[in-house]
Amino acid sequence: MARPKLIVRDLSKVFTIDEGFGKFSSITAIDNVGLEVNEGELVTLIGPSGCGKSTLLMILAGLYDKTSGEVVLDGTPINGPGLDRGVVFQEFALFPWLTVRNNICFGLKNKGIPAGEHDRIVRHYLKMVKLEEFEKIYPHRLSGGMKQRVGIARALAYSPELLLMDEPFGALDAQTRTSLQQMLVDIWAQTKKTILFVTHSVREAVFLSDRIVVLSRRPSKVRAIIEVKLPRPRSRLSEPFLRYEEELEELIARELAEEGAERGAHAP
Repeated sequence: MARPKLIVRDLSKVFTIDEGFGKFSSITAIDNVGLEVNEGELVTLIGPSGCGKSTLLMILAGLYDKTSGEVVLDGTPINGPGLDRGVVFQEFALFPWLTVRNNICFGLKNKGIPAGEHDRIVRHYLKMVKLEEFEKIYPHRLSGGMKQRVGIARALAYSPELLLMDEPFGALDAQTRTSLQQMLVDIWAQTKKTILFVTHSVREAVFLSDRIVVLSRRPSKVRAIIEVKLPRPRSRLSEPFLRYEEELEELIARELAEEGAERGAHAP
């Protein structure tokens, strides 16, 4: 049996809102979430907009503090940022004053990898994301899809134990998004990296995932975990693929309907 790489137990996150004049309120974003991600799995998080997917990912990245619960990676509690995790954001988050090569080198330097190893590692990951000819280019000269490929290469280059991806293809056009989805699957198959991927797209979730974690509306709970038993490569037009899409859409629609009913019940 695969061993859990990442364990999340009874995780909750409450944000305190300063409304001014000494008045405070609170919003519960995540409520007693529990999940496990196995070594080498590609797992996606999906749910209604605003349900807390990105908040959960930021806690795993160590960028947000948790209110209660436990998060453990390889047996070690996560209590802050660390180089055992790589993060790829939707907004690209490249350093504009650094070349592609030096963006990728950033994590290598922080991890203390000898400078003599940098060229080999950078070329390896540039080849993996098909950007070998762009090593000396600055980010402002790259397309959105190319910037995100650099971001993926940078996150992988220092060999983190867990790759966290927060809607990394959400801002891209449909053609580029489809291309990068396939590239990510190819990279995952090659590296066997453990990946937790946040998305709003049902189709993207089915195409990428070993398992899909469906979160409820806020405060977020785990509503369902769906194992995607489709062979790879996957056809987005096959009947089994479309059935998974339909199941996910029904789950999310049910959450939205329940949220609408609750609002209606509390309306004056």
